[in-house]
Amino acid sequence: MIPYLPLQRISAMYGSELKEAAAAVIDSGRYLRGEQVATFEHDYAGYIGTPHCIGTGNGYDALWLILRGYKELGRLHEGDEVLVSAHTFIATIGAIVDNGLVPVFIDAREDTLELDETLLEQALTKRTRALMLVHLYGRCAYTERIGSFCREHNLLLIEDNAQAQGGGMKEERGENSEDYSDEKYSEKDFPHSSLLSPLSSFPETHSSLLSPHSSFIHTGSLGDAAAHSFYPGKNLGALGDGGAVTTHDAALASVIRAIANYGMTEKNVCRYAGRNSRLDELQAAMLLVKLHHLDADNARRRDIACRYMEEIHHADIVLPTDDGTCVYHIFPVLCTDRERLQQHLTACGVETLIHYPIPPHRQACYPQWHGLNLPVTERICREELSLPCHQAMTDEEVMAVIRAVNSF
Repeated sequence: MIPYLPLQRISAMYGSELKEAAAAVIDSGRYLRGEQVATFEHDYAGYIGTPHCIGTGNGYDALWLILRGYKELGRLHEGDEVLVSAHTFIATIGAIVDNGLVPVFIDAREDTLELDETLLEQALTKRTRALMLVHLYGRCAYTERIGSFCREHNLLLIEDNAQAQGGGMKEERGENSEDYSDEKYSEKDFPHSSLLSPLSSFPETHSSLLSPHSSFIHTGSLGDAAAHSFYPGKNLGALGDGGAVTTHDAALASVIRAIANYGMTEKNVCRYAGRNSRLDELQAAMLLVKLHHLDADNARRRDIACRYMEEIHHADIVLPTDDGTCVYHIFPVLCTDRERLQQHLTACGVETLIHYPIPPHRQACYPQWHGLNLPVTERICREELSLPCHQAMTDEEVMAVIRAVNSF
């Protein structure tokens, strides 16, 4: 059987480095809020391209903390509406609801499977205060139309970057080029100028994708704040739970850091009603090792995805469109006879998964939204099947998957 995602094999690729890093943490005697977390926060902020990074206990907490932080800062209030991708994992919606905010579901596009920006205007109301953008499958969901929409209506742009570490968008250099943050922040907002370019610490980042007149902007730096998950199966995965918030906003970063540590602004002084959500030293050490392999790992995922798109030919199977920058956390195909396709691939020795069979608005926990009609999202949930696509795959396994799909 070709496994969908063999974490043991993936970890073995960096086994000696991980064991050495783990031993150093064990010997240090410091297991929380130490040097490993501080170094990872610094390096990951530099990689993403933001001046601030706060490690959290997991990706859900990162989402929750961003929204809670904006409530403490007075940018969001109970009952405010958040436009959000309807096609997403349940955690995206849960973080909104758990903060007393109202998700407004935006259907997906048929070509990208990401949020359909043409539907935003009709969803806007007097209570709309934010847009939560999900970079699903490893593909950047940001478009200039989304950025302009948020600027025009003074909406917070929050990224759910749980699946797209290392992904992003190419930007042509020139007088007319812009990104979302440039409109909102000046140089004085970025005291650590060396952290501004995601290419500064990692000069090889996506170099094969860029022309001499292009730069690369990572997801996680495109909006006001972004949540990241380091669940073991992510492109940048810990050996347990972990997450982070990246942001350009110093005030938000300060509030989130306090709330995530019981609400303390200083020892035993709690300005906020907080919670305990901290990235620990051991997971930070594991992530530091993997961060330096992330671009090479993503390049391998892209190589596999490109082979799939070039060599899989089947009239009943829809392949994803490629924008040249997706990092393929998931390689999704659509098939109207998904169950039979999955059974066929299992019989051929190929393990697959489904992401996600029940959309959030149809989950039993949210009966208030069962009546929504979101046809593209619902079709994706009926037809999506995920093929193996990870950095530990061999060329022989890739070819076997291609043959198995083509023989359906």
